[in-house]
Amino acid sequence: MTQAKKNKDGRISAQNKALILAAAEKEFAKHGFNGTRIQQVADAAGLPKTNVLYYFKSKHDLYVEVLEQILSLWNSAFDEASIDDDPADVLARYIAEKMEISRTKPEASKIFALEIINGAPNLHSFFKEQHIHWMDGRVSLLQSWIDQGRLHTRDPYALLFHIWACSQHYADFGAQIEVLKGEPFDEHAFSEATKDLIELILKGCGLHVPERYK
Repeated sequence: MTQAKKNKDGRISAQNKALILAAAEKEFAKHGFNGTRIQQVADAAGLPKTNVLYYFKSKHDLYVEVLEQILSLWNSAFDEASIDDDPADVLARYIAEKMEISRTKPEASKIFALEIINGAPNLHSFFKEQHIHWMDGRVSLLQSWIDQGRLHTRDPYALLFHIWACSQHYADFGAQIEVLKGEPFDEHAFSEATKDLIELILKGCGLHVPERYK
């Protein structure tokens, strides 16, 4: 096989996997793990069922890959923040990132929420340990800022839980938001909600709001 043929096959393989994962994300968000069938994913991806099973040996393998992709998506600049950074800048950017993901990838939030609600049966020990390790590191950073008097909040865990709950609400309950407001919750509405949330969280922690988020 020539190198050109290998490169072409590699591109096709990557394209097919991307199509399958995108379709699977939508189907799992709508129907959950138990309610989703491989044939549904294949139909949504516009590929034969055999193609899906070529790349993913089972529905569980496909679902775990989707979960991996979601956890990777949620990596942010907050992951690399250090004690020398400005808490206001770090938290404002993190909230803005979480809101943007809720706007552009609502299915990801819904899948993860369903998984956690059901007791996280498909998040194996590696994921759980990785998530705990990330949480420990971020809580330690927040606690350092608290100890220095640069961040005013009682519990760093609660601060993160509040950010997640508020930002992911816009993904998980988007339909309710649009019904109650009586209009589509578009990009401009998300931008305004992001500013409001940043102001609410930061001022509640005794922080200034960076100019670009006002």
